[in-house]
Amino acid sequence: MLKREIYLSRIRGFYDSDLIKILVGIRRCGKSVILKQIMNEIKEKGVQEDHILYINFELVEFEELKDYKKLNYYIKEKIHDDKKYYVFLDEIQNVKKFEVVVNSLRASLENISIFITGSNSKLLSNELSTVLSGRYVLFNIYPLTFKEYIELTGNDPKNEESFWDYLKWGGLPNRVQFTDEVNIKDYLHSVFDSIILRDVVERLGLKDITLFNLILQYLIDITGREFSANNIIGYLKNEGRIISTETLYKYLDALCKALIVEKIYRYDIHGKAILKTLNKYYMTDLGIAQIKNNNFEINKSFAIENVVFNELLARGYEVYIGKLNPGEIDFMATKSGEKKYFQVAYLLNDERVVEREFGAYKTINDNYPKYVLSMDKTDFSQNGIIHKNIIDWLL
Repeated sequence: MLKREIYLSRIRGFYDSDLIKILVGIRRCGKSVILKQIMNEIKEKGVQEDHILYINFELVEFEELKDYKKLNYYIKEKIHDDKKYYVFLDEIQNVKKFEVVVNSLRASLENISIFITGSNSKLLSNELSTVLSGRYVLFNIYPLTFKEYIELTGNDPKNEESFWDYLKWGGLPNRVQFTDEVNIKDYLHSVFDSIILRDVVERLGLKDITLFNLILQYLIDITGREFSANNIIGYLKNEGRIISTETLYKYLDALCKALIVEKIYRYDIHGKAILKTLNKYYMTDLGIAQIKNNNFEINKSFAIENVVFNELLARGYEVYIGKLNPGEIDFMATKSGEKKYFQVAYLLNDERVVEREFGAYKTINDNYPKYVLSMDKTDFSQNGIIHKNIIDWLL
């Protein structure tokens, strides 16, 4: 079992905290495995088995506990002394009013540490923030990074075939069990169908799956490019679907809530402000993009850009498009007062491309690190701008 240290290292400091620990991520990205690894570490500290409660709401044996009052009663019945109890509630979005339960438990019991996971962004909603009012800490969990993929598969990290496999089929952990493309596709389709059924149809009530797929396919086609509502409405019209802007944004919101895509905003580097217009969308997992793609092959340049975006999120950065006047930087990443800039290219194969990628930094006069990432193995670093091979950077 791959130990997901990239997340455990951030969560450990909160094991005994009374803050509610929330782990959110797309289905099958490995949240349950992380919970079990936390449980193992807690056991290694000498905590007895009966002081660790694990409930997975996707299992039939816990079906009755989807009633929030029964869940509250069940947990309280398990607490017999003043020692610390650790409660793990897996895929808790299946419980209506779950936020009432976790808040009540936290408020009424001083000897309890609660961990919850979920597969849709209700766990990120303002409603949850209001009920828990700052009494929680959130950890976004993503599919495997390339480094984790290499550790899990044992593949040669310097073999570019491993990178292209990761780029094509994504980082959902269970998909690496399969080597046959038909089996990989079948697995990814099953994951996607479960997301549609549970997180879109059941919870969000959007039953027009054809429209949902058309919008997703369009977003895959324009990955890394500015989003335009008018353009997508025009595309749908050509496909025989007339929809309003309001309906379009309802479906886009559903894609984001199901954690299939991530929206990224622009940041005005000189004006120091987040801009809400001309945002972009990236795929949470490129394997899902592959099976829903209209074209035979996904554009490698934009797929590489998507991998860099996902990697920055996994490393804990807030990520924006860096707006300049004129032009833009692919990514501006910030964390704990630290800031980094990234330009991403497939290959720096002629002087024009080199000038475009390095020249994008000309009007940025601060001293924060500036990177150009590409598949090239020759070091093109110049004028204080660091060039790195993408595979080396990911590792």
